[in-house]
Amino acid sequence: MNVNAKSRSKAAARSGRPVVGVIGLGIMGSAMAENLLKAGFTVHGYDPVKAQSRRLAKLGGTAQASVGAVAAQCEYFILSLPSVPALEQVVGELAAHGRRGSAVAELSTLPIPAKEQARATLAAAGIVLLDCPLSGTGEQAKSRDLAVYASGDAKAIRRFSPIFEGFARATYKVGSFGKGMQMKLVANLLVAIHNISTAEAMLMGTRMGLDAKTLVHVLADGAGGSRMLQVRGPVMADRSWDKATMKVEVWKKDMSLIADMLRDLAVPAPLFSATLPIYHAAMSLGHGQDDTASVYDVLEQWAAPVTRKKPAASARSRRK
Repeated sequence: MNVNAKSRSKAAARSGRPVVGVIGLGIMGSAMAENLLKAGFTVHGYDPVKAQSRRLAKLGGTAQASVGAVAAQCEYFILSLPSVPALEQVVGELAAHGRRGSAVAELSTLPIPAKEQARATLAAAGIVLLDCPLSGTGEQAKSRDLAVYASGDAKAIRRFSPIFEGFARATYKVGSFGKGMQMKLVANLLVAIHNISTAEAMLMGTRMGLDAKTLVHVLADGAGGSRMLQVRGPVMADRSWDKATMKVEVWKKDMSLIADMLRDLAVPAPLFSATLPIYHAAMSLGHGQDDTASVYDVLEQWAAPVTRKKPAASARSRRK
């Protein structure tokens, strides 16, 4: 442990704050770990990508070589994982190496049945699992502008409250286990639509000759504003979607979960359905690793080329 990490550990011990294990140090996980460190928590983390673990160490956290090694140091864990297989692997290691009485907050956007299975596996080992997906992008995670949709054991949620406050601006207790994911799917349906509507509006405005940054500034403060306009509008204006805070490739997973839920509930969703071809096109055009703001590029490529009208001939030239 480096000197910075030691000082953080002593500060956390004096404050009585729990030691937190962060499993998954990607865009979201690394931002949350950094904010927890800034808030004075001691953080142990693991990610199979060694570069991510090295980044945690530079920030003052302690990078461990395995999930089991993190489990040996912590009683509280937050999981930020990309897939169901990753969840199954991590939960298996926590069940094998974690302490009874530990609590785990699963923050990923994953199918509810997979989370239910994970909860059962950990419960058998005496560990509580909470379903706590997040509302916010990677950029919002950096600025601690996240909302936690916390669901599951109420006592465990109360225990986690100081940790949530360390990396999020708000925590909403939305009910029994799985309600967090349900709320997340509703929120992401709106995100899917508002992201496309932002791109449409931005393209219309720029085609009329309006400045892209002025569009974002003015529209965000009006009746047509949305959080996606505020967050993704600047990315579209700067064409900086190569700096992803939510990759199109990852977003496809979220879209599939929403579509499955809509189908199961027989809910008509014409606006959401209309967004699907645009996100698919973003993948086809090579934007899989780019931010979802790249849908602007899709619409721009689909749009007809701008044609400039020739100036009307003067009366003198017509007489000639």
